[in-house]
Amino acid sequence: MADAAIVVELLPILDDNYAFLLRREGNSTVVIVDPGAAAPIAETLAERSLQVGTILITHYHADHVAGVEELAMGTHVEVIGHGADCHRLPKLTRTVEPGERFQLLGTPVEVLDTPGHCQGHISYYLPEAKLLFCGDVLFTMGCGRVGEGEPETLWNSLQLVAGLPDDTKVYSGHEYTLGNAKFAAHAFPDNAEIKARLAKIEEMRAAGQPTVPTTLGEEKRTNPFLLAGSAERFAELRTAKNNFRG
Repeated sequence: MADAAIVVELLPILDDNYAFLLRREGNSTVVIVDPGAAAPIAETLAERSLQVGTILITHYHADHVAGVEELAMGTHVEVIGHGADCHRLPKLTRTVEPGERFQLLGTPVEVLDTPGHCQGHISYYLPEAKLLFCGDVLFTMGCGRVGEGEPETLWNSLQLVAGLPDDTKVYSGHEYTLGNAKFAAHAFPDNAEIKARLAKIEEMRAAGQPTVPTTLGEEKRTNPFLLAGSAERFAELRTAKNNFRG
């Protein structure tokens, strides 16, 4: 299938952010997701003779958009973001709405409404390629802080994401996993799978390996916020994580 040829590459930026580069084999025009810094991305593109065709934005925070204007400067780059947040997203050329579906790299993309970290947060789901780019809503073994809205808003967004197939690869915006895993082991001390995953993540981070992407199935089994069971319990866990110093 054509979408099997989609390649996703992690682009580490800033202190602990990830942007993502999507491309088709043999094509020099690429998609960039959440470019929070321009220089390291531009350097990678130049080294490999690649050019940006499309930029996808999940939300307006600077560590996800600060590189947009420079990367799109002087070129015919399509910059896509949530229409409701167009007043605080840089250089948009196309607005999309939750529930909308469009084509990218020859495969469909669905726009998911995932507020809670901020009201205008959206995620991009590629169902045929089984890829999810979810910004700061869901992390490996964690989730974003409640920024705009109530905890229930973010809980509902997590439930929407959790309804996707278990084999979906989840690409989130930060390398927060070691701290997330320590909190998960603290919050669910009798969960053997969480303990085992913490040990594995400690090994990975000690070796300098990224913990992104994860799979949705693994998150459903070991992410404390997906194990919460209710909006009330989720709010308790999110507050506890805010204060956790493990």
